[in-house]
Amino acid sequence: MNTNPRKSHKYKPTAYLILSILWMLLIFSFSAQPATESTKTSLRVGMTVGSVLVPDFSSMSEIDRTKYAESIEFPVRKTAHATEYAILGILLTATLSSFEKRHYGLWGWLLGTGYAATDEIHQLFVPGRSGQVTDVMLDSAGCLLGCLLLCTIYHLSKPRKL
Repeated sequence: MNTNPRKSHKYKPTAYLILSILWMLLIFSFSAQPATESTKTSLRVGMTVGSVLVPDFSSMSEIDRTKYAESIEFPVRKTAHATEYAILGILLTATLSSFEKRHYGLWGWLLGTGYAATDEIHQLFVPGRSGQVTDVMLDSAGCLLGCLLLCTIYHLSKPRKL
């Protein structure tokens, strides 16, 4: 009986690979948004955060709600960066581990960091956007967190020898 959770199904490698590619395409689509569209998305998220976290947010004036959303736009954007790359790190690590790649966590992180760098280069060609080394660093940290999380789960799920 196969007790390794990473080898339990023959279609998992392909499924993880497809999910990784789809997630990379989603990241690419966010990065392809012109600055005005990206700002609108961040403000919508800020409004949602306000409606959940701020008491009486709905009774505030439209101007005050917008000011609140604008005041948290920077942390919203940076949290989005880290989160989307943490998910990518999980997907890349799952993909590589299902193909029985050695050091799958390290390779997942390196691939995710490489993708982050190319994504920032891509943004140089999008109206109103710029490529930021600090975003590559943040994306890389998010990716590392995702890789470490999945590696830890895999390690804890291994059967122990008595």
